[in-house]
Amino acid sequence: MPISKKWVILIPVMAGIAALTALKKSSNPPTQETRQEQAKLVRVINAPSLTVIPTATGHGTVRPNRTWEAVAQVKGKIVEKHPALLKGAIIEAGSLILRIDPADYELAIAQAESDIQATRAQLDELAAKAVNTEKSLAIEQAALALNQKELERKRLLVGKGGISRSDLESQERSLLTQQQSVQAQVNTLNLFPSQKALLKAQLERHMASLATARRSLANTEIHLPFTSRIAEVNVEQDQYVREGEQLVVADDLDKAEIEIQIPITQMSHLIHANRPIDVLNLNPAETLQQIGLSATATLQENGLSASWDARFARLSDTLDPKTRTVGVIVEVDKPYANVLPGSRPPLVKGLFVQVTLAGKARPDSLVVPRSALHDHHLYVVNEQQRLEIREVEVGMLQPGFATITDGLKAGEQVVISDLVPAIQGMLLKPSPDPATQQQLSSTAGGALAL
Repeated sequence: MPISKKWVILIPVMAGIAALTALKKSSNPPTQETRQEQAKLVRVINAPSLTVIPTATGHGTVRPNRTWEAVAQVKGKIVEKHPALLKGAIIEAGSLILRIDPADYELAIAQAESDIQATRAQLDELAAKAVNTEKSLAIEQAALALNQKELERKRLLVGKGGISRSDLESQERSLLTQQQSVQAQVNTLNLFPSQKALLKAQLERHMASLATARRSLANTEIHLPFTSRIAEVNVEQDQYVREGEQLVVADDLDKAEIEIQIPITQMSHLIHANRPIDVLNLNPAETLQQIGLSATATLQENGLSASWDARFARLSDTLDPKTRTVGVIVEVDKPYANVLPGSRPPLVKGLFVQVTLAGKARPDSLVVPRSALHDHHLYVVNEQQRLEIREVEVGMLQPGFATITDGLKAGEQVVISDLVPAIQGMLLKPSPDPATQQQLSSTAGGALAL
């Protein structure tokens, strides 16, 4: 390559390098700005001190408070059946629903009454015989006295030679005969008490047979003891039934029961008494008032929404060892009252409902949303608007809130929004959340529970 061509290439390159060097020497170094801390925007509430109503919710199946089974106590053919005796029918208390053929038991009553009359006639006859025998005994005793006087007279005459020895012996034989007659009457009288006792025993047996027959006759009629809804019908007209057969099953309509399972930890918050309770000598009304539980049953299904006032009745007899729950039984009065077709159904057997229990009110409780708890820690905004991760002591956990017994003061700002990452001392920009504050007050006061 010719030398002139090399310079043509090198001269522009060298000029560019020289220009860059001049610019570098003449320019000022970049100024480094101080980095400022950015505040994290968080939602907060002021921890309120409220009157708290502890609640617990469970689900259970409705069942009748009482179920009555009509069992045949006598045998025979069904001769009468209530026309409305069908499964699902509602029949008033005292209605005659079945009648068993009473003919055999009416005959038994007639036979027992006849036996009683015959035995009473025998007792009357025995009493008359006793009176007659006593009179006969008096006559025989008078004759005996005469014979004794005559014997004494003849004994005196024998000594004087007035009568023969054979006449005296004849009188002695007559006296013995009369004594035998008196003894026979006495023996007859002595048998009367045992004969009377035998007849009285027979009379009592016949009266017992009469009572049994009358009871059997009464058992041929089967009446409903209370207004009921028929659950089962196992007999038909003209069917022969035997003793012990189940004929009808009926459910009481006066009360309904619902059993739900509540965790033990929640029950400890609900049941609160001011003094010890003697479980073996409970006064039910006083105990229920002292415990102070109220309840509501709610149905939410397929557009239906209905509720019923319930009453805490008792606890179940066992604790479920697997789920660590205790059975709570509540009662609902008049489950078939105030029915509105299409919107409020009756509280029928088998309906699956939700039951909410509410305990006694606990005033001056410091409350925070349950979602604000982080493993027994709360995020608190301190006076410097910085995050303070504070350990607290939780008193009561409820589905929507928790009470704090130590580590927090009323009015302090508690962070309720998700803070990731949460760094101790980080700068925060708190933003009050009035909706959550209001919802917390309503939930803690039991508005959502009942």
